[in-house]
Amino acid sequence: MGKVMRAIGLMSGTSMDGIDVALVETDGEDSIRRGPSATVAYPPEFRALLARAVADAAALSDRGERTGCLGEAERHLTERHAEALLRFMGDRMLQPLAIDVVGFHGQTVLHRPAQQLTVQLGDGLLLAKRTGIDVVHDLRAADVAAGGQGAPLAPIYHRALAAKLPDRPVAFLNIGGVANVTWIGRDGDLLAFDTGPGNGMVDDLMMLKLGASRDEGGETAARGRVHEDYVTQYLRHSYFGEPPPKSLDRNEFLLELVEGLATEDGAATLTAFTAAAIATARAHFPEQPMMWVVCGGGRKNRTLMGMIAANVENAVVPAEAIGADGDSLEAEAWAYLAVRSLKGLPITFPGTTGVARPLTGGVLAQANV
Repeated sequence: MGKVMRAIGLMSGTSMDGIDVALVETDGEDSIRRGPSATVAYPPEFRALLARAVADAAALSDRGERTGCLGEAERHLTERHAEALLRFMGDRMLQPLAIDVVGFHGQTVLHRPAQQLTVQLGDGLLLAKRTGIDVVHDLRAADVAAGGQGAPLAPIYHRALAAKLPDRPVAFLNIGGVANVTWIGRDGDLLAFDTGPGNGMVDDLMMLKLGASRDEGGETAARGRVHEDYVTQYLRHSYFGEPPPKSLDRNEFLLELVEGLATEDGAATLTAFTAAAIATARAHFPEQPMMWVVCGGGRKNRTLMGMIAANVENAVVPAEAIGADGDSLEAEAWAYLAVRSLKGLPITFPGTTGVARPLTGGVLAQANV
């Protein structure tokens, strides 16, 4: 066992809901001790700023550019993460010296790996200075620069958690703005990729139609009728025929097909599309998983969970069923990845991002330099 470090992960990702914070004590390999976690919701006006930032990012050709409202969004985002981290530590009477490193995801506003372009808003150096703790950030960039997809990055953490499960293969399904899956074989082999939309399309429809941030519990979709012809049209997208590893930008699929439907029918149709897209992942697995472990906000959508279960073989369970926390799991992964980054251990692999060889990544921003 290597040196065990105390790390905090900060995750916002492609979702625009808020910040997940989680403490993990780990050696970056087999030793994992999960600590407390918290979620800090974004207010509506900041979610609106992030939505504008995603729109402005669509025109970027250089990942360092901060045109339009991107600079403003990045400053506000970093300050909100600093406040969330300091409040989390204060509530638990933790001093900065008690934490070895922070893993900072930032907010993904553009992801085009085919163009070797991925953009996550978040100023790692500012966060380090504001909190007094070293920060590892920009964890996707090295993989994308080396020809990888830059996503997903949590699979190595999923494998560490799966080591404690009695049965494999197992699939870890994370449903955020985009959904991604990690398949873990009997011998620990990894295969991971984005399956398609997660909560993003339904969230966008709810905001457009009702000014609501999400379909709480899938209740709106449950009242609607699925337009199967629209689901079929969405599934004709070339992405689903591509072999993994592969990854998606959050805005790859548009709402135009369903905008004219009643809100309930639109939500039902997009939820069915999300579930069907997840089910297409099965064609790429070497062996079907004995269990699907679902984390992220999507696991709280009862309608979506039911549709996924109807589309795949074997059990579909929330992360809590294996003793994990489905809200904090991705933040925990970022803490784990930060430790691996500090130790020079690989965080992406040929089977997870398509990179040619296992590769480390991340940029270290030191608090006291």
